[in-house]
Amino acid sequence: MELQQVVVRPDVDGVRVIACSGEFDQDTLHPLKAAADEATADPDVRRIVLDVSQVAFADSSMLNLMLMLLRSGRLVLAGPVPVQLEQLMEITQSRPLFATTGGIEAARAL
Repeated sequence: MELQQVVVRPDVDGVRVIACSGEFDQDTLHPLKAAADEATADPDVRRIVLDVSQVAFADSSMLNLMLMLLRSGRLVLAGPVPVQLEQLMEITQSRPLFATTGGIEAARAL
């Protein structure tokens, strides 16, 4: 399995960027879940940008976490969305739910 990494960038104007790379499944999701929980619990964060452009693999546990973030009403995905994650969202018919931009700066600007 490819090493996964989660980097939380400093908040700018109430926007928190969580960049993730590598493979995410139920066994490797913990760092991303911790970052997501912290972001949703912070009332000063008005937008959560999840940079998924470097995700090599994501299973249903990551999709579930993305849906949890979506329920916060503050999630924007920064892409481009990798093919495998795009296919997972298409298969589950969840793709239309996610606001997606071509990159982090575009997501910040929304």
